[in-house]
Amino acid sequence: MKAILCQRYGTPDDLVLGEVPDPVAAPGEVVAKVAAAGLNFFDTLIIAGKYQTKPPFPFSPGGEFAGVVESAGDGVTALKAGDRVMGYSNFNAARERIAVPAAQLVKIPAELDFDRAAALTVTYGTSYHALNHRARLRAGETLAVLGASGGVGLAAVELGRIMGARVIACASTDDKLAFARAHGADAVVNYATENLRDALKRLGGERGIDVVFDPVGGPYSEPALRSLGWEGRHLVVGFAAGDIPKLPLNLVLLKGCAVLGVFWGQWVRHDPDAYQAAIGELARWCAQGKLSCHVQQVYPLAQTPAALKALAERKVMGKLVVHP
Repeated sequence: MKAILCQRYGTPDDLVLGEVPDPVAAPGEVVAKVAAAGLNFFDTLIIAGKYQTKPPFPFSPGGEFAGVVESAGDGVTALKAGDRVMGYSNFNAARERIAVPAAQLVKIPAELDFDRAAALTVTYGTSYHALNHRARLRAGETLAVLGASGGVGLAAVELGRIMGARVIACASTDDKLAFARAHGADAVVNYATENLRDALKRLGGERGIDVVFDPVGGPYSEPALRSLGWEGRHLVVGFAAGDIPKLPLNLVLLKGCAVLGVFWGQWVRHDPDAYQAAIGELARWCAQGKLSCHVQQVYPLAQTPAALKALAERKVMGKLVVHP
């Protein structure tokens, strides 16, 4: 079968389109034909050897997909050949077929197409886990979302709205902010032209910001942390800006606030039942039109490197999907 392969750590230009043997379902696994694979910023890190997960070579990028079950291994009873499924694979989705634990898949509602299903699991799952399980976001609170037009950022904007929060979208261009506002943001901050701390202090008022959703890191994390009100929560989701910031702990003490890590992959492994329930609910919301699961562009498998370059250059609003 055809696959985009990472044979050594490097850039998207180092990936190759090659052939690998068809997978066989081990006990507890299914083999699915991939209809669409979702790409994420962490794919640019995993092929560079800069991510927590370091698969053996050769491997394919792509941590989520949607497709059709072709076979099931021993012990799999919830899924069968012909089922339309979506879910999390961590890597190896940018290929024609994939073997993945059945526990990491859910059935796709009939009203949900493969492209949006492939773009949903990691971004919306991460944001749902962050806002619901880690921050315990409550209706009426103020949520500031950094990187608000990207995959997880847009998901956080939409989910924050559904959960009843006042959502402040923060991004680096006016086009990105207009995109976030069109998807439910109540207010916006351009942190390329405005002082982020001052803008969030103004928008947060006397109470301050209740929750910061931060997939960006770099120079933006500390100003966002300083905008938090008493007992606020700062969600550490990722470091798209490149640099891992060092936060002054005296701020955490003085604000009585919490800095909370959001590690999606570990949560999936530690609480598979909660993962299944969350993805099932998100899929239903998307099928009902409550979530956009916006796909900016679909690429053929051979153009996966071009898609990953766009992600690395932070040019993407919403998600990118690959068709094997």
